[in-house]
Amino acid sequence: MASSTEFSRTLSLLRQERGVSQRTAAADLGISQALLSHYENGIREPGLAFVVRACDYYHVSADFILGRTLSREGNMLTEQEILSAAEPGNILQGSVLATLQSKLLAGALGVLFGLLGKLNNKAAINAAAGYLGSAVYQLYRHLYRAAGANEAYFSLDASVCTMGGAEADMKLLELQYVRELRGLAAKKAEFPNLSGEALAAAYPGQNQSLTQVLSTADARLSALTEKSR
Repeated sequence: MASSTEFSRTLSLLRQERGVSQRTAAADLGISQALLSHYENGIREPGLAFVVRACDYYHVSADFILGRTLSREGNMLTEQEILSAAEPGNILQGSVLATLQSKLLAGALGVLFGLLGKLNNKAAINAAAGYLGSAVYQLYRHLYRAAGANEAYFSLDASVCTMGGAEADMKLLELQYVRELRGLAAKKAEFPNLSGEALAAAYPGQNQSLTQVLSTADARLSALTEKSR
């Protein structure tokens, strides 16, 4: 098995995504709820027969459920596939890794803004754009300062930047973003289908980038949470 941790986490997320209880999923899969709980918590590893049943039940590939690929259909997202999506002559010089990360983030943001566009809420879109713009601004200014460039280029004083000015702006924009989304939910607005199958169909290629970005961030944050306990 590629990773018992990845398998157990994916198994649990797939059940939650499907919107069924552990008891219902266990009955459908022909095992006890206690055993499914052990699988989802990484206490025990299942046999091949269960993995096959789970793949059929959740409509995903074995490679996906075992954590070997981020594509539900079992296709590996390779560096070449990501690079091939780049415009000719637009490969970042000196670092394939930088190019890969750039394309992954571009694809993930394409899905995010595509979904926000379907909500037709300008305030939410502008808040998301402002949040991300401030993040880029902050990272670029750190690079700019480290390179010894003239910070007089910016109107915002460097001390304000280092004291968290951008982070404060991002937090306020995040609050506005959440407020808009909650307002839409309260009005019973129709949100786009966020299931893996729907996103894969609506955003082929880009959805794999989103999945990879979310998976990497989720694993990193989960590890930080574990360390803080």
